[in-house]
Amino acid sequence: MTETNVSVQTVETISITPNAAKRIHQLLSERDLGGHALRVFVSGGGCSGFQYGMTFEPDPRENDMQFSHENVDVVIDPVSFGYMAGATIDYVEDLMDGGFSIQNPNAVASCGCGHSFRTEGAQAPAEASGGGCGCS
Repeated sequence: MTETNVSVQTVETISITPNAAKRIHQLLSERDLGGHALRVFVSGGGCSGFQYGMTFEPDPRENDMQFSHENVDVVIDPVSFGYMAGATIDYVEDLMDGGFSIQNPNAVASCGCGHSFRTEGAQAPAEASGGGCGCS
């Protein structure tokens, strides 16, 4: 019998909390979007340099990374995934408001609004230097 060395590679994904999954399923149902995936992405802008975005995707692109977490199908482009690997998407409600939040281990600074972030090595935009969020 021959022994083989099998290496197991752990691939980080984006996690979704049960609260976020519940809200995503509610939104999909309310909007009659059966068969759609949650697209998560990063774009330039925001008061810290990058900003998060989410939308519902009917047709993932060929180069998208695709996975499922908490029974939610997720798609993300490879560039955005580089900024968000290991992140967790949550949904929080309080007396004043409710919304999605992202805890991103790759972010070294975040804006007060929680939708904008900066990674190591990226310079903060000049308008963020005043210390205030500036988001509305």
